Amino acid sequence: MAIILQEAQEWYRDLMDNKSDPRVNDFFLLSSPLPTLCMCIFYAYFSKSLGPRLMAKRKPMELRSVLVVYNAIQTIFSAWIFYEYLMSGWWGHYSFKCQPVDYSTTGLAMRMVNICWWYYISKFTEFFDTLFFILRKKNEHVSTLHVIHHGCMPFSVWMGLKFAPGGHSTFFALLNSFVHIVMYFYYMIAAMGPKYQKYIWWKKYLTTFQMVQFVAIFTHQFQLLFRECDYPKGFMVWIGLHGVMFLFLFSDFYKAKYLNAARRRRQAVKANGYANGSASNGHSKHLGEGDALVANGSNTGACMPVMEDEYVKSKGQSNGAYKDGFFKEGVLSNNDAIFNPDSSSSSLHQRKVK
Repeated sequence: MAIILQEAQEWYRDLMDNKSDPRVNDFFLLSSPLPTLCMCIFYAYFSKSLGPRLMAKRKPMELRSVLVVYNAIQTIFSAWIFYEYLMSGWWGHYSFKCQPVDYSTTGLAMRMVNICWWYYISKFTEFFDTLFFILRKKNEHVSTLHVIHHGCMPFSVWMGLKFAPGGHSTFFALLNSFVHIVMYFYYMIAAMGPKYQKYIWWKKYLTTFQMVQFVAIFTHQFQLLFRECDYPKGFMVWIGLHGVMFLFLFSDFYKAKYLNAARRRRQAVKANGYANGSASNGHSKHLGEGDALVANGSNTGACMPVMEDEYVKSKGQSNGAYKDGFFKEGVLSNNDAIFNPDSSSSSLHQRKVK
């Protein structure tokens, strides 16, 4: 046993001292994987256990203004990271077919190293997505998918930064940063309240946009399986498998939360129409004026699927019957979630109709 432990220690020291990139040795949190690993583990524990227990007997916090500012900062931060990745190589200097890591200390190479470190830091700032859910007691959004996605990313990026800061796999970070610009901008607008929802009509395309991202990532990575390239094969496979894993997770989530939910809503509306007498005279009635089911966006995290349609309640409902109105982005179940216009979040509070 002692021999095995000694060999493991020697392997670890050789890995850290001789296989890693010496240019990042003095970067914050890069000398050892333990701080990053510990923070990821604590994040998962806090998200699924400690945080909800601490908030169990407390009221949800009012965070609308905080969310607007937070999402604005994240939008700007993601835009800067995207720009730096372009200027560090992907805007004309890097090859999309095969791009080795430049391990030199030239200005352009070090610019790439620096932005890789900032991208790594951004994975920790995204932990606030989860914290805000917990503080607002939106624990249903802290799903296993959400925690896996946010929890594994810092350590995955740490390994890339420690051993290969630059080159082929930074395409993943470039594309992911661009997606985050769009996502955080969407959440910023959604957090501003119902009167701004008309400006984010394009919400319904976001989940498809995210899944296209994952296809592009693993396609770009796995092309190296079929051509010679002086780039570490291990990192290529690691990043490519991330794209595959999240594509399947997002696809399952999409089918469960969007396609199946839409079918259930259609069935519920049909049943409610007959129950309310809306079909008794040969035609169906519409919702009340200003009442609409809108894709206003449950903030499941900027890299999470965006799907849940929510019911905007403004005016026009009277004694269980609806005045003339319209549907928008879907159909309504009478006992489905309805929108609270005084919500403090970008996902906007839902409450069940009893």
